[in-house]
Order: sequence, then structure tokens, then C-alpha cells
Amino acid sequence: MTVPFQDRSIAKRLVMAALTAGALAGGCASKSAQSDPPAMAPVDVRERHPIVLREAPRSLDVFVGRAGAPLDSRQAEDVADFAQDYRRSGKGGVVAEVPSGVRRERATHDTLAGIRAALTRNGVPAGAIAVRSYPVQDPGLASPIRLTFASLKAAVPHECGQWPTDLGVSDYKFSASNEAYWNFGCSSQATLAAQVADPIDLVRARDEGRPDIVKRMGAIAKIRDGKDPSTQYRQQTPQINSTVGGGP
Repeated sequence: MTVPFQDRSIAKRLVMAALTAGALAGGCASKSAQSDPPAMAPVDVRERHPIVLREAPRSLDVFVGRAGAPLDSRQAEDVADFAQDYRRSGKGGVVAEVPSGVRRERATHDTLAGIRAALTRNGVPAGAIAVRSYPVQDPGLASPIRLTFASLKAAVPHECGQWPTDLGVSDYKFSASNEAYWNFGCSSQATLAAQVADPIDLVRARDEGRPDIVKRMGAIAKIRDGKDPSTQYRQQTPQINSTVGGGP
């Protein structure tokens, strides 16, 4: 059967139109897929649960003691540790919030004087201590003197324990993908952030300390003499039976 020339031209135009429409639809689909957020969580735990630095106040409550009495050993030790933390990571000054409207003004004044002495004795400048007052709502409750300073804190920007996706069989697409669930690695990142001594260590490394000149010169002298400069540690571990008197 021979197709007329006019019909073949019309068929050719229809095929070209269909191909053009398919290409345009494919381009729109590709653009839409790129604009949509990824359905799966990032594979890298550091991207899914990053550790960030934020401003966080650090505080210590010192309870008011007897009038005319110094700080007890426990509270004096707490204030000393607080001063050490301030010298290591504190920003700005130390604020002492003193309760107002209580019946123990003399005891509060003496406790504040003891706090000032303990802070300055442990390296906090006297000019860096600011005193403020706060009203007491219930005079029957113990109202402490609260010491506060600003510092950096490392933490995960969100709470752990989030389960946006069912780990069972309700979401077959997620179950068949073999991808890590959203909460994976959150507790490890949060624990690492809580354990770091100085949050700035997560941003940049510390400067190298002073070298041991004596050890270095000793190693150089051994190399010049053709000896092995490595250190050999020898430790003799006693036998358990000889220590406790057991054995045959």
C-alpha cells in the first residue's frame, strides 16, 4: 500500500511535534526534580548532625551562709572551679545576682564578700565582677547568689531522638533503600560536643608547644654516633603467682 505524499508529510509533522513535547516535558521534570529537596538524609553524620558553637551562659548558685562566717569548704571549692572555668573560656565579666527583699541582708552581704575574695584570689579581676539584684518571690525558699558568665558551648543544633521515618515496613521505599535513619549518629555527635574541653578546638587546632630541647639534642647525638635514636620502654611485669604467693 502506498501512502500519499501529503499524508506522509502530516505524519512526519505529528512525530516531530510528539518528540518536541516529550523533550519539553523531560526538561520540566528534570528541573522540578532538581528543585525538590532530597528525600534521603545525608549519608555523612557530620552533615546530618553538625556540631555548632553557640553563646551559652555558665552559672553557679552559691547559697547564703551565716552572718559573719566565711564560705564553707564546699562552696569555696565551687567558686574556685568557677573562676578557673572563667579564666579558661569566659567572655566579658562575671555577674553576681544577689537576692533582694530577704530578711538576711547581713548574711547575704557577708557571703557576697566571700565570693568576691574567692574570685579575685583565683585570678578574676575585681573590675570584672558586676553585682545585680533580683526580687525574691517566696521568702521561705533558699535564695542563692547566682554567678554567671558568657562562654561558648558546642552542641548539636537540634534535639536527638527524632524519627521522621518509620523504621518498619510501612515505608517500603525507605526500607528498600538501605539508607541510614535520621537519628543515626546524633547521640555520638552530642556526646562529643559535651566532652570537648574547649569548643574552639573543634574550629581550629592549637599552636604547637615548646619542643624538648634536651631530648632532641640527645637524639641528634645518637644519630651522629650511628646509634638508634628511638626510645625503648622497658617494664617488667611481675608474675601473679610470685606476687600473691600462689602457684605450685
